[in-house]
Amino acid sequence: MLSQRFLLLRSAASFTRRSFCTGGALKQGKQGKAPDMIEGNPQFHVSNVRNRLREIVGASTNWSDHQQAMAERVSLSSMLAKSQNELPAKRMKDSYLEVHLPLGSEPQLREKYLTYHNTVRFGRILEDLDSLAVLISYSHTYNSELKRSPLSIVTALVDKIDMRQHVIYPDCDIKFTGHVTWVGKSSIEAKIHMSQYRDGAYASVLDATFVMVARDPGNKRAAFVNPLKPEGPEEERLFQEGEANKSRRVELSTASLLKVAPTQEERTVVHGLFLNTLDTNTVSFRSRVLPPNSVWMEDAKLKGLEICHPQERNIFNRIFGGFLMRKAYELGWANACSYGGCRPSLVAVDDILFQKPVEIGSLLMLSSQVCYTQGTYIQVRVHSEVFDPLTRQHNTTNIFHFTFTSDRDVPNIMPKTYGESMLYLDGKRHFDQTVAC
Repeated sequence: MLSQRFLLLRSAASFTRRSFCTGGALKQGKQGKAPDMIEGNPQFHVSNVRNRLREIVGASTNWSDHQQAMAERVSLSSMLAKSQNELPAKRMKDSYLEVHLPLGSEPQLREKYLTYHNTVRFGRILEDLDSLAVLISYSHTYNSELKRSPLSIVTALVDKIDMRQHVIYPDCDIKFTGHVTWVGKSSIEAKIHMSQYRDGAYASVLDATFVMVARDPGNKRAAFVNPLKPEGPEEERLFQEGEANKSRRVELSTASLLKVAPTQEERTVVHGLFLNTLDTNTVSFRSRVLPPNSVWMEDAKLKGLEICHPQERNIFNRIFGGFLMRKAYELGWANACSYGGCRPSLVAVDDILFQKPVEIGSLLMLSSQVCYTQGTYIQVRVHSEVFDPLTRQHNTTNIFHFTFTSDRDVPNIMPKTYGESMLYLDGKRHFDQTVAC
């Protein structure tokens, strides 16, 4: 959770606020309408975040103009720093931003976020979080002497999103606050806190950690970002936490089941699952029997297809990462709903890896798989890939991990093949990281 003292630092990011205001007048006194979202408040309105990003990059809302603007960005390469030492150190408060999503104050905006069951579409929240993480990163690298930023900042990883409450009310104002907490040479960690105004006070909804990377104007190679200078023990703690997060990610990558064998404990788990599915009548390696209250993993899949149109592009002429997260989340939620037989609640989003950008015009194939269950919990993995119908080639673009909970115990998921057993162990690892710990 972000330190409360950053709530006092709004003036530090004034250069990024000049073109923003709240979307409309607010009648105070209603329980879902926050008093700090009154008309004329200089804080960001969520609908303007992407407009600000377009200003920074020089992108256009018009498709043909946008293509030309992206081609012209290559000329900005001369503005890039040759080393990180050339760039001035920034403070955490230099990147602090506050963004308002006035669902209680603006009924017309609420329609975009509303579900059939009168709740908030969490996929839309993922889109807003992704855009805000990019803008926070640009705030950290802001150079007042440049009219446009030569950097292409893109999402590399959603490290974790922890839900503090399961219900997001559709008629209560929402506030996002966030800032940079750690930087490497070309990477940036941004933490975002989301809260909702209800019963006269803001209540925590979620905490999110994004890892962004800076690239050159053509998005071809890494580019240097400003170093970060922590001030005080709280900021130093956040910075060291970012260092620990980096080390943890390296360790997890090294221990990936795609690279090394399972641990002895995990091999015991897999063998136990195998013994539990043996047919005692035939006692054969090939004859398997589904235990009571269980589902074969191969029967717990759900797939989807998206045609990637220009409308869903980001400011760099690729498909918006938030759109990919929304589609993956909605497919994963639908799979968990079908599997558990009720509407599940999201517990955490863990380790969303952006391996490859998705080009406009791509055929995006999404495949969700229930890979681990425990009690009321359902762990879902969503794999996305682009398919070229001419070459018949498939290329993985993203891997998503979602942890859901049901209002009742769910069936046990049972792997049948070695590959499914590895998916089971991978799901168990993500579950342990997000819930069991």
